[in-house]
Amino acid sequence: MATYILLTRLAPESVRSPSDLKRLEKAVEQRIRKDCPDVRWIANYAVLGPYDYLDVFEAPDEAVAARVAMILRSVGHATTETWTALPWERYKKLIPE
Repeated sequence: MATYILLTRLAPESVRSPSDLKRLEKAVEQRIRKDCPDVRWIANYAVLGPYDYLDVFEAPDEAVAARVAMILRSVGHATTETWTALPWERYKKLIPE
């Protein structure tokens, strides 16, 4: 499975109070579990800066990773940015001697 980094910025209108964050999290989690059962979450972070969240997950291919981002955008009224990530040890093997 490939590793992906997902950066998310919530739209201001999607969260009116702090309790809305828990509701939103639950809705997104349920939808991804249902529609993308092969996805394995590695880490989730709330971050300070231009994005609100950084998630690390594994998916079988880029189509499934794109589906995760689409679900998050549709449920959370968010913008997302998705990156493919290679573990350093695997990346080093690609470097010619």
